[in-house]
Amino acid sequence: MALYDYNNALRQGKKRYQEAVSKGEYPYLPVLDDILANTDIVSEVNLGLLDVPLDRIVGTKTQGRTQAFASNFMPLLGEKSEFGAKWAYLYDHQVDEGIHDPIIAYELMNRYYVQEGNKRVSVLKYLHAYSITASVIRLIPRRNDNHENKLYYEFLDFYQVSFNCDVWFSQEGSYNRLLEAMGKEPGEVWDEEEQQYFKAIHDRFCKVFQSARTAELELTASDAFLKYVEFFGYDEIKDRTTEQIKKDLARIKDELLLVSRGSEIALVEKPEVKESSSPKLLNWLISDDAIEPEMLKLAFIYPSNKDDSSWVYAHELGRLYLGQCFGGKLRTQVFEDAKTEEQAMKAIEQAVADGCNVIFTVAPQMAATSVKAVLKYPKLRVFNCSVNMSYSSIRTYYARMYESKFLMGALAAAMSVGEKLGYIADYPIYGMVSNINAFAMGAKMINPRAKVYLKWSGLKEHHCRQELEEEGITHISGEDIIAPVKASREYGLYCKCLDGTVENLATSLCNWGKFYEQLVNQICRRDQEDKSLKGKKAINYWWGMSADVIDVICSKNLPSSTNRLIEFLKWSIRCGSFHPFDGKIYAQKGRIVGEEGRGLAPEEIIRMGWLCDNVIGEIPPIELFKPESQAMIRRSGVKDTEISTEDK
Repeated sequence: MALYDYNNALRQGKKRYQEAVSKGEYPYLPVLDDILANTDIVSEVNLGLLDVPLDRIVGTKTQGRTQAFASNFMPLLGEKSEFGAKWAYLYDHQVDEGIHDPIIAYELMNRYYVQEGNKRVSVLKYLHAYSITASVIRLIPRRNDNHENKLYYEFLDFYQVSFNCDVWFSQEGSYNRLLEAMGKEPGEVWDEEEQQYFKAIHDRFCKVFQSARTAELELTASDAFLKYVEFFGYDEIKDRTTEQIKKDLARIKDELLLVSRGSEIALVEKPEVKESSSPKLLNWLISDDAIEPEMLKLAFIYPSNKDDSSWVYAHELGRLYLGQCFGGKLRTQVFEDAKTEEQAMKAIEQAVADGCNVIFTVAPQMAATSVKAVLKYPKLRVFNCSVNMSYSSIRTYYARMYESKFLMGALAAAMSVGEKLGYIADYPIYGMVSNINAFAMGAKMINPRAKVYLKWSGLKEHHCRQELEEEGITHISGEDIIAPVKASREYGLYCKCLDGTVENLATSLCNWGKFYEQLVNQICRRDQEDKSLKGKKAINYWWGMSADVIDVICSKNLPSSTNRLIEFLKWSIRCGSFHPFDGKIYAQKGRIVGEEGRGLAPEEIIRMGWLCDNVIGEIPPIELFKPESQAMIRRSGVKDTEISTEDK
């Protein structure tokens, strides 16, 4: 029996050898000594005995036996050789009693190189074992800016609290995401029971994932495990059995496929318009398999209440518009103050119990909860108000507010006597930075010397309006809409006069009612159910002036010539003849973004991490923001890697 299996392993080794040679790759095991010749090692740490995953063992320490194995650790020497006889003996020993003697290995960059025990590793890899006991010496390389080096140092930080060597991610920041999903602080050391619990579920998941993965699922087991924890919750999955994990993986297959394909997002920049003579109330009749509005019951989940939050108030106005638009045929329900993930899920569960079949979660921090809801209720349609979120199970939607902010900047420069303008933002999430830059570019188009003083209201300590007043700035862009509880006229674009009075000049308006109307029409026509993109791309409805969901409402007291200018620019943006981010753009520190004859791609606009050269201010570190703002930034904020090093 052992001879038969050795020959089978030999065939696998020769096949891998030939594949490597045909591709011009090194066909044998990598040699650590060769790698160390070009690596700066700063320290060695004896880790003692560890249970090492076999897929992390990639090579041998010295040249001695390297050519006896192909790069997959399968043998290359004939069955009648002394090597073949020893391999067959170890195979029988493993089958009869199990291999218990630990190998000796070195670890570098979370890859293991065997000094003693290569044949034991070969046999266990052939038998598809998961791990092997090893006495390990860790070699720590000098820190640098290389992606893999950064990953490794994140791994070392994770090891210091978890004492776990098994988890290896492909993306920076994943270890902190895992700790956050587990409800742990980055420096919180795990006790022995927690270490064992985690290792058990991680090992169990990885074994199931490796057996279930297909060629199209190109991501590491740990990457998949992170998504698994984020989707289902760590406390929920800790005691999952192998069979339960298999079922869970089947439910999130499309989400994992999306991650493995780079989490691509399909931006739908205009709603699909169906030619019809029917009134908009009857648009749902166009499609043969359409559903009637009466068959829908919509739930709106708000992170706070409409009286306190201008954001929620704007969406509530949109919900009320829906009732008028569909002549009372459409039923809606509201759930307020769903501040935490638990509260949001409870609200969704209650909505489902009440018969709701379409859910709108109106804040980016609710995206993960929205996905969990669809996994729990597969027939539920969920839309989350966010941008640059990549999920296959839900649809996301957001407005291109930067189009209106460009007009507001142009208007501010036209109306201000001075060159200083103010802009108050809350926190640097996706879409916010493009709003700031669009305002600055609109101002610069009217007055090349205009400067925009940027202040952040989401900081732990801020005195935005006081600081702008001390700078002598009178024309300021503030919140787009004021919640009922806030008795203030300092919203939109306003002028703070010397006598303390406020003159409102214009406000940037997102008509969420029209946005929701078009989304509901698409639901009724089933346009949003594009199954061809399932697991391939996330779908984000990113609509602007061309969809008639963005506008700028100007004061009647504006000079007629200024009003004509704004109307002309508005028309130009709406019909597509003018784009705010076309051509060469100058950012801070002399950086040039874009080029003549080309506009920024939608993805570049959404993920902006730089500020225009006429913006006085910066994107502050996340630690300076309020706790609730930090939570928002972590989920949907501009990432540190997207902020230019010149702008940090």
